[in-house]
Amino acid sequence: GIAVILGPVGENFAAGMTGGMAFVFDPRNELTVKLNQDSVVPVRLKSQYWEQQLLRLIEEHAAETGSRHAKRILQQWDITQGQFWQICPKEMVSRLKHPLSDEPAAARA
Repeated sequence: GIAVILGPVGENFAAGMTGGMAFVFDPRNELTVKLNQDSVVPVRLKSQYWEQQLLRLIEEHAAETGSRHAKRILQQWDITQGQFWQICPKEMVSRLKHPLSDEPAAARA
């Protein structure tokens, strides 16, 4: 599954995460100090596919809940999209149908 977190996370976030994907809104750039990176890969959005998935989920959330916070994120998407982290378990990276980055593999190495 996919989780979208629009608020702060606690210490040791993603400890033991073995499947799925998480998108975390991090406007204060605090996630990396709270993240347990033993089993996950954190990346900023680098894929059009995954950005569109995230955008769709936030739009759905805003429509269903009336969340003003989600609506603000959407209204300022040109800024806020760069404040999201995509968290993927290391064991899942090679199994994803769509890579975490649109960059060619050689450029990522």
